[in-house]
Formats: sequence, C-alpha cells, structure tokens
Amino acid sequence: MTSDPNIPTHVAVIMDGNGRWARRRALPRHAGHRAGVGAVRKTVEVAAQRGVKYLTLFAFSSENWRRPRDEVSKLMNLFVEALQREVEDLHRNNVRLEFIGAREQLGAGLLDKIESAEAQTRNNTGLRLQVAVAYGGRWDIVNATRKLAGRVASGELEVEKIDDTAIAGELQLANLPDPDLLIRTGGEQRISNFLLWNLAYAELWFCDTLWPDFGDRQFDEALAYFASRQRRYGHTGDQVEAVSS
Repeated sequence: MTSDPNIPTHVAVIMDGNGRWARRRALPRHAGHRAGVGAVRKTVEVAAQRGVKYLTLFAFSSENWRRPRDEVSKLMNLFVEALQREVEDLHRNNVRLEFIGAREQLGAGLLDKIESAEAQTRNNTGLRLQVAVAYGGRWDIVNATRKLAGRVASGELEVEKIDDTAIAGELQLANLPDPDLLIRTGGEQRISNFLLWNLAYAELWFCDTLWPDFGDRQFDEALAYFASRQRRYGHTGDQVEAVSS
C-alpha cells in the first residue's frame, strides 16, 4: 500500500490517440505509435516518482488484430525495438516488467524478447509495470473460467468453492491489487474491453490529450482527480468518513 491515500496504488492506462496524432501531422499511423513510446517512458518515470506501485498499460488489444496487416506488423516490430531499447533503463531504475495477454498469439521473436525482459527484471523491487498485449477483458474472464472448470473436472475444486476470490486468482492480474484509477487518453469515454473484472471499483479519468502528448501535467491532473474522489465501495459517505476520522 502507498503511504499517501491520495496516491493510487495501481494505475491502469488506455493509451489512445496515436493514429489521430499522426494524421494531424500528415504522417503515417506507425509514426504515431513510435511517438507513443516516448509517452510510455514519461508515464513510467512520473508514476514511479509519484509513488504509484503498479502501472498497467493497454498496448495492444485482442481486437487490434483486426487492423490492417501492415499496421499490425509495424506494431509488432515496434514492440521488439522498444523492448531492446528500453529494458536496460527499466532494469537500471529497478522496474519489474511483466506482460499480460494471449502470448500464444505472438510471434516467436517478440515472445523471446518478452520472456528475456521479464527474466532480467524479475527480482526488481520498484514499480511493477504490466504491459497488456493481445489482451481482452472478456478473453481474460473466459480463460480464468476454463482454468476453474478444468480444476472442477479433475476433482481438485468443488463447484461450491468458486467465488470472487477463486476467479480473481486465475485472471491475468492475479496476486496484484485491482487498479484504483483508470486513465484513458484521446477523448473517448469507454473502457474498451480492458480489465473488465479488475476495474469494478476503479475511478475513471478521461482526457482529450492524444497519447503521444501525454506527460507529467496530465498525469498529475489524473492524480488530483483521484484525490478528490470519495471511494465508498458500497458504504455511505458518512460511514467512510467515520472510519477515516
């Protein structure tokens, strides 16, 4: 837990607007994705500086496979390049890097880089950075359900023992606290199949800034919004105030 209740322990980010950023500059879409890597770097830095313990970034959704083949190919190559370039800095800054999503859908080259980066940073004790690639919230819940069904079929688990905790334990973010704050850039106001289970009680903050232009000012605005919220989890405001006073 963070010592400051005004700072979220876990921040999730939907990084939207790379394509529009490029289009406004008469650039190809992949130029926007490349520019977005800089915003990732800045966001990781400021999250660590502000005391956030966990940061989860939505890099590539299960639905993004439907995009033009050339764009997907360039994105996959960019992931490989970014890992090669950034992992040393992440490791030097004590960041633990992990990936969530359907890994079996990724190419061997990218998968090798992912596994190498995770192994290199596994023992780091600073910010834990999760990057969602080939990830979808519905896929996550279905995948968890299949694992539980398999345990029931094998006799390892009784149906009556399936509860919120059992399902959460099979999700991609198992053993991590749920996000307290979701940030989405680019002006859209929806969660787009991201962490459907885990975002149940997250505060949602949307901004018009396109992802490549996102920086510490916008991040701090999101933190200020979070600090202004009263998180009740089904209780009344009076109950929450009584506990905190």
